[in-house]
Order: sequence, then C-alpha cells, then structure tokens
Amino acid sequence: MSAFSTFLANKVIDHMLRNQAYTTPAAVYVALFTAADGLEANTPTAEVLTSGTGYTRKAVTLAAAANGATENNADVLFNAASANWGTITHAAIMDAATAGNVLMWKELSAAKTIEATDVFVITAGNLDITLQ
Repeated sequence: MSAFSTFLANKVIDHMLRNQAYTTPAAVYVALFTAADGLEANTPTAEVLTSGTGYTRKAVTLAAAANGATENNADVLFNAASANWGTITHAAIMDAATAGNVLMWKELSAAKTIEATDVFVITAGNLDITLQ
C-alpha cells in the first residue's frame, strides 16, 4: 500500500515544507474496493456497499516504521458477508470508519470475489505499506 492519495500528499507537503498544521487521525481503517475509481483523487466510488452486506471498514494497527515501511501487526478480520460484495481489487487506508479521506491505496496482488458467508482477512504482516 504505497500510493498516497492527492489529499495526503498535499497534507504532507504543506506540513513538512510550509509549516502548516496537520492533525493525524486517531485511528486508521482498511476499506475494500471493487475498482480504483477515485482513490487517488480522494473521491472513491467503488467501495463495497454497506447496506445489507455485512461490510464495514476495519481498524488496523501498524508496526513501527523501519526503512520506510510498516505492516499490520494483527489480522484485519472483516465481518462475514451477508450478501455478495463482488470482486475486491483494491484496498485503502482511510482516516475514518465511515466517509472520511483516502490516505493510501493499492491494487491487491490477487483479486478476491466475496460471496455471502465469505470472510475477507488480511493476515498479520500482509498489509505492507512502503514509501519510496
């Protein structure tokens, strides 16, 4: 997960180079998407539907950064789907449990179709965030 959204890139530049305050989120969440539409521009349109599907974003905890990278230090376990979610192709780090802003996003290494009763899990150490 290495692509910054335009929102976060602007915040980092303003904070680091223009001495503009940026309040970091108290928690960050993983959101799942069926397409990359709008992720970079912070206007996502393809997040899994929440109504009647059992889907909600999940809070994630990350290890301390080292060598420009971090990863999740515990499993990110989504609720069992109560309806089909479609084919998950992208994930994003968001600054809120609902609505909010895309911070970082990336295409999954393998798309995964989630049908009713399936559970989507990102096992510890597999949500890699690298800045290059």
